[in-house]
Amino acid sequence: MYIDSHCHLNFPELHKQLPEILSAMQAAQVHQAVVISTTLEEFPAVQGLAAQYPHLWATVGVHPDNEGVREPSLQDLVDGAALPKVIAIGETGLDYYQMDERKGGRTVADMEWQRERFRTHIRAARQVQLPMVIHTRSASDDTIAILKEEGEQGGAGSAGGVFHCFTESMAVARQALDLGFYISFSGILTFKSAAELREVAKFVPEDRFLIETDSPYLAPVPYRGKTNNPSYVPFVAKQLAELRACSSETIAQQTTANFHRLFARTSPTEFREVAFNFLNSPLI
Repeated sequence: MYIDSHCHLNFPELHKQLPEILSAMQAAQVHQAVVISTTLEEFPAVQGLAAQYPHLWATVGVHPDNEGVREPSLQDLVDGAALPKVIAIGETGLDYYQMDERKGGRTVADMEWQRERFRTHIRAARQVQLPMVIHTRSASDDTIAILKEEGEQGGAGSAGGVFHCFTESMAVARQALDLGFYISFSGILTFKSAAELREVAKFVPEDRFLIETDSPYLAPVPYRGKTNNPSYVPFVAKQLAELRACSSETIAQQTTANFHRLFARTSPTEFREVAFNFLNSPLI
């Protein structure tokens, strides 16, 4: 049984196909998925999906790259975290990718608003003791530094979390693990260009990695270039299994256990009941 730890089922290209995607998930033995919040404006729809479907979960947060949206306050995030089926804060972090092409030639110094937004999410996560879903792109030094400055070093009071859709170096992976964070791998792991990432995937301890689709983006081989969806997450597991010289079933078991350990609001007992009901229900 697989869990997609990061997807965007509320996005229009997936939501319009939701019945078909849920059926495909069932057929592929993808028995749970986390729907990720990227703005406060969309959060009610994200949480609503999780509330409607027993096998879906939600997060609350504002993506670091989103501008022109409602800025989250500490209280906004704390209030969102109190709602049913919300299991994490995020996605949050920093994104300095393509400062010229995507950010109008601004400098890293101009991204102070991102850094302040990130700090707000960290403080909320620590207050409510929920893990964070971390997005970092071309910004790993600042991401790690701010986590440390805000007290996220794996000790008492740390919220922890996961570095989602990991594409960073081995050195960054070591730093994230040292801070107590998990590493999540996406379909990028199957791309020919991801040789360095595959070395990271071999290195991460078996009790510290997750799998995800980040759908509708980054469909794994053999679906690269097509619209991604949670039913494709077994292809990520298959690649991990090949790299780690084990079976896909072993990867499924390990990532399921890791998921429930990290996201403590998802109890294994509840998961087994949800998975059984989903597996044995009529196709949607």
